[in-house]
Amino acid sequence: MHIEDEIRDRLEHAFAPRLLEVTDDSERHRGHAGWREGGQTHFNVMIRAEAFKGMTRLARHRAVHAALTPALVARIHALALDIDV
Repeated sequence: MHIEDEIRDRLEHAFAPRLLEVTDDSERHRGHAGWREGGQTHFNVMIRAEAFKGMTRLARHRAVHAALTPALVARIHALALDIDV
């Protein structure tokens, strides 16, 4: 399974978002630190879910990282998060 699919599956399961966009942005970072052949290193995630209601920005980011698990996050070089209710 691609990392992009793992991210999507874990976030859908954890938050039941009404909007979820996961974009592999690795190719734009070719030659930069953390990039590797085949991509799957740099991701942009936009997620909107009621589960984030009442959470601070930091709490939302922590919740997303927890849902992704440390093992999956360790396989990603860069993860840009756009999180809202």
